[in-house]
Amino acid sequence: MNKSELIEQVAAAADLSKAAAEKAVAALIATVVKTVAKGDTVALIGFGTFKSSKRAARVGRNPATGKELKIAATTVPRFTAGATFKTAVAGKKAAKKK
Repeated sequence: MNKSELIEQVAAAADLSKAAAEKAVAALIATVVKTVAKGDTVALIGFGTFKSSKRAARVGRNPATGKELKIAATTVPRFTAGATFKTAVAGKKAAKKK
């Protein structure tokens, strides 16, 4: 599914126009990007968590020459799937809470 297909699905599910759904999807993506770029976490219970993570400097290899090269430390985005999302993808039914 690409972004335009996602917008169509959101519009149909939420009974919105495609223009309104596009604005909603764009706003969600922009908010997540802005928040994670600041170093904060976005947690959507049941779906997952978006956060930033530091990646340490390391030594890699150029696959063409085999020569070692230094890869600088950086900050990367991470997504961790929530329990409900994981069980849905695995094809299992969600466990009922007691």
